[in-house]
Formats: sequence, C-alpha cells, structure tokens
Amino acid sequence: MREDRGVSAGAEERAGGRGREVRRTTPEISAASAGGERGGAREGEASTENGRPRVHRSSLALIVGSHVAVDFHQGAVPAMLPFLVIARDYSYAAVTGITLAATLLSSLVQPVFGALTDRRPMPWLIAAGPLVAGAGIGLAGVGEAYAFTWAAIALSGIGVAAYHPEAARSARIASGGTARGMSYFSVAGIVGIASAPLLVAPVLGTFGVTATPLLAIPAACAAAVLVPALLWLRRRRLRAGPRKPPPAVDRRDDWRSFGFLTSAVIARSILYFGLLSFVALYLIHELGASTAVGSVALATFIASGSVGALIGGALADRFGRVRTLRIGYLAAAPCVLGLVLAPNLSVAFVVVAVLGLASFLPFAVQVTLGQEYLPHRVGTASGVTLGLAMSIGGLAAPLFGMLADAYDLRVALTVLVAFPLVSLLLTTRLRDVRAV
Repeated sequence: MREDRGVSAGAEERAGGRGREVRRTTPEISAASAGGERGGAREGEASTENGRPRVHRSSLALIVGSHVAVDFHQGAVPAMLPFLVIARDYSYAAVTGITLAATLLSSLVQPVFGALTDRRPMPWLIAAGPLVAGAGIGLAGVGEAYAFTWAAIALSGIGVAAYHPEAARSARIASGGTARGMSYFSVAGIVGIASAPLLVAPVLGTFGVTATPLLAIPAACAAAVLVPALLWLRRRRLRAGPRKPPPAVDRRDDWRSFGFLTSAVIARSILYFGLLSFVALYLIHELGASTAVGSVALATFIASGSVGALIGGALADRFGRVRTLRIGYLAAAPCVLGLVLAPNLSVAFVVVAVLGLASFLPFAVQVTLGQEYLPHRVGTASGVTLGLAMSIGGLAAPLFGMLADAYDLRVALTVLVAFPLVSLLLTTRLRDVRAV
C-alpha cells in the first residue's frame, strides 16, 4: 500500500502478528513539511489509504480559503483601473502597463517558483503569498508616482505567483490526488477573482484611490489564520517524531504528454479570454442589451463556470481526466457558435450559461493531469498550467480586439470556435494517468 507522509503526518504502520497497528497523527498542510526528495526533486504524492484517495478536509479547507484571499487581490487589479484612470488621468498605455505588471509578470514567474518548490520545501509560501499580494494592492494607491503604483502592483503579482505552485501541490495531496478536490481549489480562485469588484468598487468609490490599504484586509485575515495553523501543524509533526520519506514514484516525468497538454491549455485560455472580453459587448452591441444586462451575462458566465469546474472534477474521478477534457472542449465549440447564432437575448443568456459550464469543465482537470504527467515536478507543472499557459492565451486577446475592430464582434466570436476544437485535437495525443 502506498502511503503519503507529506500533507498528512500520515499513518505510521507497524506490522505485527496477524494485523497492523496504525498510529494516526494530525494532517499537515503540505507535503513539503515531510520532505521526500529524490535526486534533488521533491515528490508531490497524493495521500492514499488502502489504495483509495485519502482526503484531509481541514487542510484542504485552509488551502481553499487561502486561494480565495490571494485571487481576490488578483481580481482587484482590473477593478481598480477605472478609479486610477479617473483619479490620475492615466492613459490607456499606462493602464496596459499596470495590467501587464499584475498578470504577465506573475504568470512568467510562477514556473520559477514551481521549480524552486520542487527542489526545496516551502510550505510557508501558502501564507506568505496572500500577505505579499495584499501588501502590493494595499500600497498601490498610496503613492502618487506611476512607477510606485506599477511596482506595488508588480509586488502583488509576485505574491500571487509565489502562492500558486506550492498551494496547488498541497491541494493535490490534501485531496488525495482527486480531480474533485482540485476543483474545489480552482473554484475558490474563481470566487476570489469574481468577488473583488464587489469590495473594490464601494471602497474606492467612497474613499478614493488612497484607500487601497483597506483592500489588504482579506490578506491580513488569511495570514492571521494560516500562520498559526502552519506553526501548529509543524509542532504536531515534530512531536510525532521522524518519519520515513514517501516511496518514490515509480514512473518518469512525461514531458511529451505535458507539452501537448500545455498546448491544449493555451488554446482553451485563448477561448476563455476572448469570451471574457466579448460576451457582454456582444449582447450589448448585437442584441440590444443594456450595460447592466451585459454585466449580468458576464457574471452568469463566470458563475456557471464555477459549477462547471466542480462538475468537471467529479466527472474526471469517475470517467477519467482525458475523457472529461474532451467532453468540455467538444461541448464548448457548438456553444460559441450558438451564441453567434442566438436570435434574441433570452436564447443568448441560456447559451452563455451553458457555455460557462462547458468552457470551465476542463479547468481543474487540466491542472491535475499536468501534475500526473510530471510527478517529480508537481510545482513546475502547477506553475505552467495555472500561470504561464493561461497568460500566453491572454496575450492573444488584443488580436481578437483588432479583428472585431476591423470586422465586427460576430466575426471575432466565430473565429473563437476553432480553439476548443484545437484543444480537442491535442487530447488525441494524451493518455490518462492514475493518481499516485
């Protein structure tokens, strides 16, 4: 039987007589605490018991909560931009620079943190990441100089980047390697991003951009919970005494399959950012919706996407990861076409809801499959699938804006139909891997 002595303090087994004596200790948040290194790269094995995934709910709940906090600060950046433009008369080029500081820089750095955490345990990043992200957002409106604001936003992005690889690894272990557990982690990030405008708008609208320190409150709350929890779990582990490292994973990193998966993630992220940019605008300009209705449609897309991510996790555990990816990619293409052909606003709303379900169905599954392809570099896999690949897809969004300017939104959306089909084609080169 494989045992993980990483996220959990685990079960120490002593064979004796006719049975086994199992002594249980308290679960830990991260496999990093237990070590388990091989050839300089730490293993990120999922916790199992009697051959079945072993879920540590308290650890998973802490990680999920921290993900809401850190991604709240990621979502706060676009919500802050209109207030910065009004208060400081920023040009569109300046606004783009801030967006790049928050997203592109963060996504490029994420694989670096992933590689570092593959080599050396860094569970403290789960608490430090949200704290740094919140500090950056809190400082963003304090200084008048553009360079100061840019640096503060970049600092926040680095906090986000530092958090995700280690947190994704820990979520994998706490969830026993199940796609459903990772779907909870993924949806927490969506909730954090979606909730940011709900706090940013009233705070900055009431007190002005110099009130950005108030936006650091979620990070402070997360750190107030996570730091004592991490210290307490570490003390419990030390009192439990030394433990054997987890057994080595008996398969190699499959970089070829990971490359195909990364390409599929990039194609899917192009679809995602395109829809994020055009769904509300299409309903407003092509179907006569008001601005408020367009915003509701976008919120519907994100909300149904959260449900889709949860459904995708459950389907992957039941029917396999690759099959679930194919279902999501295959369903998304006709949904995009359905939006283009929608005859009225009511039909378009239904299509948007189904499109959110379909396009988010592969979201968490992509991350877990990447981790299975690189079992010796789980941090790197998480950094690429959650950060770099998504960012590359986002860079294509301006190209579709240019296409919409040259022709119209209908043409831009029609071209987007091709990208889930590209992802679907790439899945023919993928194979399912059983969670370790």
